[in-house]
Amino acid sequence: MSEHYYSRTPQTASDRRTFAAELRGHRFRLTSDAGVFSRDGVDYGSRVLIERMELAPDANVLDLGCGYGPIGLVAARLAPRGHVTMVDINERAVALARDNAAANGIANVTAMQSDLYEALAGRRFDVILSNPPIRAGKVVVHRILTEAKEHLNPGGSLWIVIQNKQGAPSAKAKLQEVFGEDRVEEIGKDKGYRIYRAEMV
Repeated sequence: MSEHYYSRTPQTASDRRTFAAELRGHRFRLTSDAGVFSRDGVDYGSRVLIERMELAPDANVLDLGCGYGPIGLVAARLAPRGHVTMVDINERAVALARDNAAANGIANVTAMQSDLYEALAGRRFDVILSNPPIRAGKVVVHRILTEAKEHLNPGGSLWIVIQNKQGAPSAKAKLQEVFGEDRVEEIGKDKGYRIYRAEMV
């Protein structure tokens, strides 16, 4: 059975690489590794979400499925008086996210291992950001959307990026079911990717 980036403990031999990325006007040096998502550079879907996400300067943010950290680290720059919790099931990704935060001098973040919301019981956030692990399957993706409601503050929002051909219409329908049709908005689209924002009342 082949290993996926959503494996808890990757067995693939480590092969770290470091690259520069400019995201939302900030320059980052990011290190990735074998066995994590998009190891060769920040993927296009994450870039689309990064360019469109909106955060208050003091927002309490969750980056769910953070990988080596690009979305969460940009969020931390956009919310300098807030805090970003970055979680991933992949322990190698979590270690990279911590290292990348330190390497870029970003202190208002915490990276921790969690299977979706498992380690976040009782915690709520102003914003949840996610580039869902599509290869993990529809059940996992829909859990991200459904369980987000239990982890958002009143007035909080869930932002996701998803490709049209990989289930965007289904994801939008699930969000409307969970949050209500009038609480879900398509914020933008780019090369087949859709950004959806769902807001808590």
